[in-house]
Amino acid sequence: MSTIEKAVEKLGKKSQKSDSAAPTSSSPEAGVNFTSEPDSQGFFDKAVESSVGAAPSASHSEKKSIVLPIKELEAKGFVSPYKPRSYIAEEYRAIKRPLLQNIDTNMAQGTDHANLIMVTSSFEGEGKTFSAINLMLSISIEKDKTVLFVDADMAKASAGSLLGIPDDTPGLIDVLEDENIGIEDVLLNTDLPNVRIIPVGVAHERATELLASERMKQLMAELSARYPDRVIIFDSPPFLQTSEAAVLADCMGQIVFVVEAEKVSPDVVKQAVSRISDDKIIGMLLNKAVRYPWDNYTHGYGYGYGHSYGAGRTRIGGDQNE
Repeated sequence: MSTIEKAVEKLGKKSQKSDSAAPTSSSPEAGVNFTSEPDSQGFFDKAVESSVGAAPSASHSEKKSIVLPIKELEAKGFVSPYKPRSYIAEEYRAIKRPLLQNIDTNMAQGTDHANLIMVTSSFEGEGKTFSAINLMLSISIEKDKTVLFVDADMAKASAGSLLGIPDDTPGLIDVLEDENIGIEDVLLNTDLPNVRIIPVGVAHERATELLASERMKQLMAELSARYPDRVIIFDSPPFLQTSEAAVLADCMGQIVFVVEAEKVSPDVVKQAVSRISDDKIIGMLLNKAVRYPWDNYTHGYGYGYGHSYGAGRTRIGGDQNE
């Protein structure tokens, strides 16, 4: 039996019904507030100019900025940067650690794109967007890392709604479609100093072709190579419901595969993961699993090379649907 089969079988045996707990809120007041302010870090500007040939625009030196709705996110059970010792923060602290270690190790060895992390699932509703946003918020607590969150779920784009971004905000699709638009034109600063966001952009019927374009490949390669200390998280469409996810996976270095406890069978998970090429680092995250007081160890999450899975100890509670 292969390592992936063992991991999936373990998930099938260990997954349990979900429980949820929403922590109380004590973070600063937040809301949507678009302003223009300098991007003190010049985040990704040079990379974009080099990779897609976009001419500098008026927005090159001034970036739109939003105030993330941390208070609302915290009330929904998300990680809060203002409560770094909460239960959910500790869970994601354990989840992000192997991801960051893989970045440091693989970048040192010259492996491509380890800092490009895609979060996906087999089907809608297993918790991929919840997990992707939590990873972003958890990594934002790191002292020596910056994080770029890319909403790449072109069919639903629920991350933008949760993060307080208006639906008509330009984003990734616009950059891929129009050569005169660069990442610097759609990049959003946030009130968290080391967090940037690229919205999904305006819906497009040729989304799959845009993701598979040479422009997309050049952009991803340039972002990964030029800024190895940046962690770039992609909220991806579900693997078995869209064709975009498989195309996006080809550009990634690491993939976090979210599995809803007691909903998705091991065979379905194996079917989805089999569509990912063998050169990717894949981790499995068990979501919506119940945690008992006597259960000191949790199961269903780990990382390894290709389709291998290491021994994991992380299970995510809660009942997030996206």
